[in-house]
Amino acid sequence: MLGEQITQASRFKRMCVFCGSSQGNKTSYRDAAIDLAKELVAGGIDLVYGGGSIGLMGLVSQAVYHGGRHVLGVIPKTLMTPEIIGEMVGEVRPVADMHQRKAEMARHSDAFIALPGGYGTLEELLEVITWTQLGIHHKPVGLLNVDGYYNSLLTFIDQAVEEGFINPAARRIIVSAPTAQELMEKLEEYVPYYDMVASGLDWEADRLEF
Repeated sequence: MLGEQITQASRFKRMCVFCGSSQGNKTSYRDAAIDLAKELVAGGIDLVYGGGSIGLMGLVSQAVYHGGRHVLGVIPKTLMTPEIIGEMVGEVRPVADMHQRKAEMARHSDAFIALPGGYGTLEELLEVITWTQLGIHHKPVGLLNVDGYYNSLLTFIDQAVEEGFINPAARRIIVSAPTAQELMEKLEEYVPYYDMVASGLDWEADRLEF
C-alpha cells in the first residue's frame, strides 16, 4: 500500500503541492512525485493542487487519490478543457482566475511543498514565501530539491541575504530537502516564522481567510 512505511499521523490535514505540468527530463523527478504522494497517504494527508492530470501534477494527484486520500484540484475555468488538463481525479473546484486559484489553494492547506517545475511553480512558491514573510499566514513552505534542481534558486536567495535584500531570519522560511521523507520530517518539526511587520497586515489576512 502507498506509504505504509509511516505509521504516525501527520500534524497536517491538507498539503498544497506546487509542481510542473511536465514530467521533466529525469526519471528522478517522477520518482520524487510518487514518493511524495506515498508520504502524504501514509501520514493521512489530503492533497490540494492546481488541477490537471498531466505532468508531475498528474502523478501526484493520481497516486494520492488511488491511495485513498481526498484530492482537491483548484483550476481557473478558462483552463478546464481536456486538451489542457486531461482527466482530473477527486474534487474539482473551478475559480475565476489565477489569483483566486492561489488564494483558494492556500485557504484549504496547512502547508506547502514545491516539486520541480517551471514559471508557474516558481511564481506560486515565491508568493507563499512572501505571504509568510509578511505574516499573512504562518504555514510551512517546503522545497523538494530533487537532484539539486533548486540549488541555483537557493544560491540566489543566499546572495540576496548577503546583499541585504532579504533578512537573514527570513531565510529560514524555506524548508528544503532532497527527498520527500526528509522534507516531511523537517516540515513536521518546523517552528513558524514570525515577522514584526505582520501586525500591520491583519486586514490582508482577514481578506484572504487563511
